[in-house]
Amino acid sequence: MNKIVMGLLAATLTLLTPMTFAHGNKSVGIRSATNHEITAAFDIVQTRIKVDGPNLVFLQKVRANAGGVKPDPTGQLAGAEVFSYVWPTTLDSAAVGFEPKQGILALVLTAHPDFDDTPRYDENRDGDTGNDGHVWHSHWVVLTPDDTCGPGALKVKDILPGTKPKLPMTWPGLPLFIDSPGYEPELERKEVEVRVPLKDIGFNTSFHFDGVTAGLRINESIHNPLLCVIKIHDVASGDLSLPGKIDIKIK
Repeated sequence: MNKIVMGLLAATLTLLTPMTFAHGNKSVGIRSATNHEITAAFDIVQTRIKVDGPNLVFLQKVRANAGGVKPDPTGQLAGAEVFSYVWPTTLDSAAVGFEPKQGILALVLTAHPDFDDTPRYDENRDGDTGNDGHVWHSHWVVLTPDDTCGPGALKVKDILPGTKPKLPMTWPGLPLFIDSPGYEPELERKEVEVRVPLKDIGFNTSFHFDGVTAGLRINESIHNPLLCVIKIHDVASGDLSLPGKIDIKIK
């Protein structure tokens, strides 16, 4: 994992020449070989981002059963697992309302039955149980390295006690650099998709990206680091060099 993390960090500073496929001159996606040693739901075969009207569409295609595998509930927050589909980007953290230059900004789809960090506005819906974290839902997160999570591992950046950093209006209240924007994902058969309004990222359509499937875990002590990346199932590029690119002029 150390080499993967180093590749990801380097990619935020240097844009590398990718082995990819192009959609005209507008965007560049990433094709990945299948790997039957990886669970089909997390075996990435294609990653791309495209513009569709007023939205950016983030897509991952997997070998099969997209969204069909979720963590088993444990009944407690400490040690709770999180399964995720991730698009790391070179967007600045300020693009979605965090302090600038905080780390690696990623769009994430997650499922975790043991705690709720979905948008606050959904808690009063008819029939809402107060914990719908088990349903696949979207986040923006800021990722940073932390060897406490394991050699060369990443975590969702903690908000340290006594600090009051700038946060998005839809921050869910956890002591993390995490946002719950409420983008409803679509997961069907082999494809994972989430639509992000261009206005939500300042109409920024020039950045690089990658695709990752990963497992995270809440620290047993519920303390810094609170949420660690503990397992990377698959990486679209193979080395987290962020070779995907979108560079579209909005007319």
